[in-house]
Amino acid sequence: MALLAEYSCKATPGRRVVEVYDADAYLGDDDAMKAARTQVVAGNGYHLYLRSLQPDIDVDVTIRIWDTPPTPPADAEGHIDIGIESETGILVINQLSLGPAGEMPLPRPGVYEGHAWWTNRQATADYYNTTLAQLPEDSPDGWLTQAWNNCPVTERYVLDLAYTREPEPVDDEDL
Repeated sequence: MALLAEYSCKATPGRRVVEVYDADAYLGDDDAMKAARTQVVAGNGYHLYLRSLQPDIDVDVTIRIWDTPPTPPADAEGHIDIGIESETGILVINQLSLGPAGEMPLPRPGVYEGHAWWTNRQATADYYNTTLAQLPEDSPDGWLTQAWNNCPVTERYVLDLAYTREPEPVDDEDL
């Protein structure tokens, strides 16, 4: 099991979602986004939606490419099998309300499969809800932003993937 590539960035889960997609896959998928509400991570082959329990505190997103993905760690809150196709060889990490947070060049275009796992999802949501409940009416400007920046835990999503095959050929009639 060898790590071939890794990319990490912070992203704000606007509307509680961070999206990962191929650089040419612009259209989203409402059904996959709805599935992420119960599965935490869901996709349609070209998009993955990572569903947070809060919309304002930055989360860490890490994409790792392996020759064979390792099993999720024992301390992960959850995990799910995933796959994503990238015709361009570039994955975009997108903040729904703010735009791209980063992009990862893959070793080569193709279909990548493996699993997603996450940690501190519930702890970050608990901090978020407690902070809002304790928000003073006369709080100074920036108080809430400072509270989000000082969250004592980091919500983290990791996509452990391996190349499995070439991308599907593009049908010129569809263009």
